[in-house]
Amino acid sequence: MSIELGKFNTLEVVKTVDFGVYLDGEQEGEILLPTRYVPENCQIGDFLNVFLYLDSEERLIATTLTPLVQVGEFACLEVSWVNQFGAFLNWGLMKDLFVPFSEQKMKMLVGNKYVVHAHVDEESYRIVASAKVERYFSKEFPTYQPNDEVDILIWQKTDLGFKAIIDNQFGGLLYDGEIFQPLHTGMTLKAYVKQVREDQKIDLVLQKPGFEKIDDFSRTLQQYLQTHDGSLALNDKSPAEDIYDVFEVSKKTFKKGVGDLYRRRLITLSDNGIELVKH
Repeated sequence: MSIELGKFNTLEVVKTVDFGVYLDGEQEGEILLPTRYVPENCQIGDFLNVFLYLDSEERLIATTLTPLVQVGEFACLEVSWVNQFGAFLNWGLMKDLFVPFSEQKMKMLVGNKYVVHAHVDEESYRIVASAKVERYFSKEFPTYQPNDEVDILIWQKTDLGFKAIIDNQFGGLLYDGEIFQPLHTGMTLKAYVKQVREDQKIDLVLQKPGFEKIDDFSRTLQQYLQTHDGSLALNDKSPAEDIYDVFEVSKKTFKKGVGDLYRRRLITLSDNGIELVKH
């Protein structure tokens, strides 16, 4: 089995030296794990799970640190410094991650964060990053079903909402009208598939589909009031964000649930909020 650059590999300790241990890199030869990363009581014959990258002299080197991104993944990283060749991102290792100018959508600035994809450059055999993330999405048709839970990375704001990267593979979109919490580029969170379009684009929502049914939310609201002294300091004029913070539903669903309980004479409404009717 060949080693994988830019990923974790399980390798055998074959030699100890004053400045660390050497690991068996098979056809790549022996790979140094510097002393600072060598576990206590490490011995020849032990197998260690290490991340492999290239040091400042382009030699393979191992670490037990976990970087902020691995080859094949997307992440939001901060620019540490810039030179005449490109930008260098902090990815949690001794040597920064290089983004050539040709892989930048706009000129990267020190201190700013950008969503990038990490990969091995075939010509130079270096781990590099690219801000042109679309070209690294999977070409396969997504097999998600509606309501499937996914992990997303918020990528960028658009006129329609927020673009997101799904499960390190696909692009998706959260629509403004269905977002009830603050979002920003670089956030990672759970989302749910609303639909997969024929053009492979994926629509996402942040609240679990089905929970927005009125009868479901009416019960949730009634139970909340019963366990909070029969009152709630929200009403149909409250900001959508405040409603989402408490119940994780849209203002539309909240208002319908309130209306349902009011019609059934289970609650009273006031400028201060909602009260359970005492029977």
